[in-house]
Amino acid sequence: MVQVLLTALVVVVLAGVAYTVAAARVVKQYERGVVLRFGRLRNDVRGPGFTMVLPGVDRLRKVNMQIVTMPVPAQDGITRDNVTVRVDAVIYFKVVDASSAVVEVEDYRFAVSQMAQTSLRSIIGKSDLDDLLSNREKLNQGLELMIDSPAVGWGVQIDRVEIKDVSLPETMKRSMARQAEADRERRARVINADAELQASKKLSQAAAEMSSEPAALQLRLLQTVVAVAAEKNSTLVLPFPVELLRFLERAQQPTAPEAVESPPQVPKAPAGTAPPVEPAEPVEPVESADPADPADPAESEETAEPAEPTEPTEPVPSSEAPASPSPPSPAPGPARTAPAPKRAPAAASPRLRPASTGSKPLARH
Repeated sequence: MVQVLLTALVVVVLAGVAYTVAAARVVKQYERGVVLRFGRLRNDVRGPGFTMVLPGVDRLRKVNMQIVTMPVPAQDGITRDNVTVRVDAVIYFKVVDASSAVVEVEDYRFAVSQMAQTSLRSIIGKSDLDDLLSNREKLNQGLELMIDSPAVGWGVQIDRVEIKDVSLPETMKRSMARQAEADRERRARVINADAELQASKKLSQAAAEMSSEPAALQLRLLQTVVAVAAEKNSTLVLPFPVELLRFLERAQQPTAPEAVESPPQVPKAPAGTAPPVEPAEPVEPVESADPADPADPAESEETAEPAEPTEPTEPVPSSEAPASPSPPSPAPGPARTAPAPKRAPAAASPRLRPASTGSKPLARH
């Protein structure tokens, strides 16, 4: 009898342990439990911790309440300005109503993923390329509203949607690169022009300051020479100030206009003397074709005749002073003539021929 009681007690204990094990459930902190009894939803949602269900009667489904990060596959689309792009995004959402997430939709994750892809394609077709590249905040907000509207009925809240990348065709990339380069070049030219304007103003001010103090320009020149000489070079370029050239040019200019120079005056010969005779150009002797032809003695005697004496004349007063002092006049009397030079033998001296027809032969003095 005692053995039967002990056996029955052990069976009851084992049955109770088996029931407890079958009915015990543990819900984690970030989960919520939805109980379906005979397929019907129970109103009470089991919180985190230990809970019991009726084995074989109740069915517990755990729903994750954490924020889910889901990448949206890249979608090919055409923008409003007819540019083919490929856009991918990422979506952040969480379940706020566990009962609706279990009852209202079969798989809320898949539903949210498909809705995100559809909304992304729709937002691409409604936007321009510039908006996709530069105005993403507005597009993200519009995409979030498009996904969140149907997801509210599923017990899902869309926390954030971000467009991750926009892929462009290579031709479009090159066109945009050329546009950006042209814009940068335009800005660089404007900046250079502005810099030149500011520099010209500063240089004009510096020139005004240096004009009042000439030593300032010399000091600036010395500073430039020191800066150039600091480099390791074998040639030193020393600039020559233009102001110094202008100073020298002003120094060479006369203070008053000079008088017109009068032509040189030839001093008059004193009375009783013959006027000076300019030396004639030397004439090269021309040899006769006939070496045996002697010189004509008549011509030689004619050319060697002494000059006739001239009578003394009174000096004529001149209003203009001679350029150089005249030599003292000789005593009055008949003018003397220099003795005629001795005539060389005809055989020793070559015969002189006149330079031109009709002119007398030159005499040798």
